[in-house]
Amino acid sequence: MAKFTFNMPDVGEGVAEAELVEWHVKVGDTVAEDQHLVDVMTDKATIDIESPVDGTVLEVAGEIGDTIAIGSMLLVIEVEGEVPDDVEDADDGSGKADEPAEPAPDPEHTPASAENDFEERVEVENPDPTDADDAMEADPDPAPAQPVGDRGGGALQKVLASPAVRKRAKDLGIDLAEVKPAEDGRVRHGDLDQFIAYSSGGGFAPAGQSREDEAIKVIGLRKRIAQNMSAAKRNIPHFTYVEECDVTEMERMRADLNSARGSKPKLTMLPLLITAFCKLIPDFPMINARYDDDANVVTRHGSVHLGMATQTDNGLMVPVIRDAQARNLWQLANEIGRLSEAARDGSAKSDELSGSTLTVTSLGPLGGVATTPVINRPEVAIIGPNRMIERPMFVKQADGSERIEKRKLMNISISCDHRVVDGYDAASFIQEVKKLIETPVLLLSD
Repeated sequence: MAKFTFNMPDVGEGVAEAELVEWHVKVGDTVAEDQHLVDVMTDKATIDIESPVDGTVLEVAGEIGDTIAIGSMLLVIEVEGEVPDDVEDADDGSGKADEPAEPAPDPEHTPASAENDFEERVEVENPDPTDADDAMEADPDPAPAQPVGDRGGGALQKVLASPAVRKRAKDLGIDLAEVKPAEDGRVRHGDLDQFIAYSSGGGFAPAGQSREDEAIKVIGLRKRIAQNMSAAKRNIPHFTYVEECDVTEMERMRADLNSARGSKPKLTMLPLLITAFCKLIPDFPMINARYDDDANVVTRHGSVHLGMATQTDNGLMVPVIRDAQARNLWQLANEIGRLSEAARDGSAKSDELSGSTLTVTSLGPLGGVATTPVINRPEVAIIGPNRMIERPMFVKQADGSERIEKRKLMNISISCDHRVVDGYDAASFIQEVKKLIETPVLLLSD
């Protein structure tokens, strides 16, 4: 038997460390070569690490949320016989073939492998000490247990409750046998509150039942989001400008294009808006830029690599449409669909989630009247289309008169880095976007 130390492999150019987001094995587990061991995250890409050998796990490097440096110990695996030379070479000579095997630690005293999707991992800790009685798994004082005549099983059963709950029930003159527990058969303070509310004559239940506190460890993508948003708000002086646009004609044109699209993807509002942004960027190059704080250099990009803020089950991700300015409406629609699906199912590649020069964020039907989006650092601007609504408006006629018509309206928000973009430039850019939106035939002209 021999020990093999498996170091954290090089998971990408320029990557110095990675975060542990999900263990698929624990100490004492038997693993096979190429078996999935752990998921690690660098930037916003999740990478599967597989075992190079068969054996038994003796040691793991850390817990979920820990950061491991490239080349440092990830696992120690006990292998049969000697560690193959090719494995030692592949692991920079870190395999140890001459050390005697040691017994594996008791699996009952080692961290269990995570069970949920990696960005949604939650770690439930003990509640506040003042509520500790409610969290007990067994009553330490069985003597005052109250018998229940028939609670579903026909036989006498003990009412499960903590001493604090029993004392409160006794002080209130409540027979615990009459209180129906909300969960797991144990009567808690919230169940007493419910019982009191019904017994008081009002007949109305409280708005909701009390729940124990949860301590949720911030890891994986949620940790990256927290770090990025904090850095953006800490370092960037934001300002937001909002304008109302009449999208009636653009919606009419979109409907016409969709009716004749054939096998092409269905157009949403987003490809039309992206086309408008891209047509105007050459006149407003300060919008499509990135600010390097350390070098104090602003790079105005010639191509529009458009990030799309996309909500997924695991958190917010920003897939990137490369060279958006070179794509037509249908190509944009196809790329939007492909990238959004890849982000949601976790198949998006690292280079599809980085390198954006301008970001668009939209909450769709939840868009609200106006938003103040946070800039996707190191970019200097983010644009937020809001919810489209119908409202009566005065519309000027050809003869100069006005009449009231039902129109479709939408607000567009833009947040900018005031170190790089002046308020005048942001307002002028959105006003030009408004002109294109309200005269959408210009979107299709050269």
